[in-house]
Amino acid sequence: MIRLFCHRTLLSRINFATHCGNSRAWVCFPRRHFSAQAAQLAQQFASSTELPSSEFDFHAYATMLQDCIRNADPTSGKGLHCEILKRGGCLDLFAYNVLLNMYVKSELLCDAVTLFDEMPERNTISFVTLIQGYAQSLRFTEGVELFVRLHREGHELNPFVFSAILKMLVGMGWAEPGWTMHACIWKLGHDSNAFVGTALIDAYSVSGHVANARKVFDGIICKDIVSWSGMVACYSENGCFEEALEAFSQMRITGFKPNNFTFAGVLKACLGLEAFNAGKSVHGCALKTRYEQDLYVGVALLELYTKSGDIDDAQRAFEEIPKKDVIPWSFMIARYAQSGRSEEAVDLFCRMRQAFVVPNQFTFASLLQACATMEGLVLGKQIHSHVLKVGLCSDVFVSNALMDVYAKCGRMGNSMDLFLESPNRNDVTWNTMIVGYVQSGDGEQALKLFLNMLEYQVQATEVTYSSVLRASASLAALDSGVQIHSSTVKTFYDKNIVVANALIDMYAKCGSIKDARLIFDMLDERHEVSWNAMISGYSMHGLGREALKLFEMMQKMKCKPNKLTFVGVLSACSSAGLLDQAQTYFNSMVQDYSIEPCIEHYTCMVWLLGRSGHLEKAVKLIEEIPFEPSVMVWRALLGACVIHNDVDLGKMSAQRVLEMDPQDEAAHVMLSNIYATAKRWENMASVRKDMKRKGVKKEPGLSWIENQGIVHYFTVGDTLHPDMKLINGMLDSLNMKIRKAGYVPNRNAVLLDVDDDEKERLLWVHSERLALAYGLIKTPSGRPIRIIKNLRICVDCHAAFKLISKVVRREIIVRDMNRFHHFQYGICSCGDYW
Repeated sequence: MIRLFCHRTLLSRINFATHCGNSRAWVCFPRRHFSAQAAQLAQQFASSTELPSSEFDFHAYATMLQDCIRNADPTSGKGLHCEILKRGGCLDLFAYNVLLNMYVKSELLCDAVTLFDEMPERNTISFVTLIQGYAQSLRFTEGVELFVRLHREGHELNPFVFSAILKMLVGMGWAEPGWTMHACIWKLGHDSNAFVGTALIDAYSVSGHVANARKVFDGIICKDIVSWSGMVACYSENGCFEEALEAFSQMRITGFKPNNFTFAGVLKACLGLEAFNAGKSVHGCALKTRYEQDLYVGVALLELYTKSGDIDDAQRAFEEIPKKDVIPWSFMIARYAQSGRSEEAVDLFCRMRQAFVVPNQFTFASLLQACATMEGLVLGKQIHSHVLKVGLCSDVFVSNALMDVYAKCGRMGNSMDLFLESPNRNDVTWNTMIVGYVQSGDGEQALKLFLNMLEYQVQATEVTYSSVLRASASLAALDSGVQIHSSTVKTFYDKNIVVANALIDMYAKCGSIKDARLIFDMLDERHEVSWNAMISGYSMHGLGREALKLFEMMQKMKCKPNKLTFVGVLSACSSAGLLDQAQTYFNSMVQDYSIEPCIEHYTCMVWLLGRSGHLEKAVKLIEEIPFEPSVMVWRALLGACVIHNDVDLGKMSAQRVLEMDPQDEAAHVMLSNIYATAKRWENMASVRKDMKRKGVKKEPGLSWIENQGIVHYFTVGDTLHPDMKLINGMLDSLNMKIRKAGYVPNRNAVLLDVDDDEKERLLWVHSERLALAYGLIKTPSGRPIRIIKNLRICVDCHAAFKLISKVVRREIIVRDMNRFHHFQYGICSCGDYW
């Protein structure tokens, strides 16, 4: 609290100086530092001020200096000082201290130090005045040294000395030495003094010793409003919110009226307890006493209403408080930005500029956050220009916010330029860039930046780890993910729920669903995100029944599912072909949990109905969607038509997709495949011709496998890999072995009008088979082989991989565009349903 009522300190000091004014100690100014400028200042002052008579009256000069202090007029004070020097008059110690106080209050510390050093005689007031000058200039070390000098020279250690030095220690963050100071205060009998006691309460509050602060408070004989306010603030700042409210109640019963600092403390307590109704009552009390006009109270009210979720009430409170200071403006802009009400944040900033309030770095950082949310690149550039003009571009908060704006708008190049130019980087700077690359789909660059971050010895945070784990998941880079997991264990971030959820997601997307479940089972507490990640992981691996078991467990644990939960549940039903269960869950979502189905839920149901052969029901469900069906829905129906060779419905579905997105590559390819399966080669050629005319290119089949930290890529019919001879040899060997085990090539998987021998040859140069052969050659025996494919695995490769897993006795994990396939002992985890 001492930081909040320093005004009282200075007033009391003047009163004390006045009380000592009867002293007749006379001192004369040394005739030094008297320049032509000083003479001119003295002349101007003499011409505009009625000076004392020819006889030197030090009391009159002291009174005039006090007027200069009250009027905040250091120029007149300097002029008066010059006039005193010019007259060669002598001042007594009281007037000398008033002059010193004038320089300190005018923040002219260098002049104050010079004056102090030239004083032939000093008392406690002189020392205390300069100590407080050092404190307000944040020159704490020199202030402490001056206190030591005061004590060494034998000056009186009175309450003003102790309050000043305690404030100094608090400002330095050295509240612990308050113990020693308290002992000295107790010995001298000042512990019952309200002024000193309140300073001690503040020192103990900063160091977290609330019980000691309470003992000091109880020992104060004559408690005043500042003492009570200090105790309320001590409780609030240390999380003892109920005690703060109780102290506030006792204060009111005692008969004290709260001031602005009391209201600020008790509002913080209401906020901590989420006692918003009590906070509103305090607001009513503040309105009666007009303290809502105070800056600290006003901001506390804004925080109360925004944290209660009622930002409209916060806006009403904002309109009623003074708005000359930048703090309430910045606060409301920040809260609007954080609440997703970005346009209102921008509008408020415009009002702020119209009110001629100058924004600071926090204002710009919040405004840029709103721009990032809106992906407002043009506005972001305008703010960037304004920031450059006012010289805030090097501020770390502003530069981080600018990087985020460009990253959210897809301009990672601009973000990287700002990153490289930034002279001040903190963990948020690095995290902003890493998150930006992850969100833009560049996981490799995100991981490289993470390594650079560690090289610069910047401490990673939960945001860092969760982001780079997401990058590993997007790349299916299990080795990188495992290394990052090790780092989280070393830094204890693996216990953090956000990081743990990212670990579950990473292991699931990298094909290690058992490790994902292990992380899930080790969680001390599970949020809905944890359940969703595990359910989606099971669904992705084709383990639909395990996903549904986990969902049942989630319900038993009284964890309320959300929209994403049901996306995972319906996807699990879809991957396992559980149509009846899916319909039950779809209905339960609306009836039991009041969750309106979104496009992802409808897409799952359309795919499941279509995949199960109920194409007409799938069409009917699309017609019942209460909003415009998206490309996803029609593409799901088109995929079902490909499986069931329904040419007419497939053609209609493709047309709907292409009406919404004429460049949709998947729709062209699936329609072409339908025609090819139906041997309608002319129609297929027409589709290919249409693709060529539009400039739509079919994405080539691509598979990759990681070995010793190096990713090896294979395309269909690849001949460029340096180990191609070994790969071809392995493929020939596998072909012979699985033919003996019953393999029969499915030539229908080749949708080209070529002879059967050519079709069989083409099957064995699919990218996933090349990657598998390389994996069998290079990876240690017994280790699972993990392959990622950008397209759906073909029917023949699926059959071949089952037999290969049996022949070579290795687990083969393939992640295609839809799901994971775990091949082991001649069986696939999908149960041949995908």
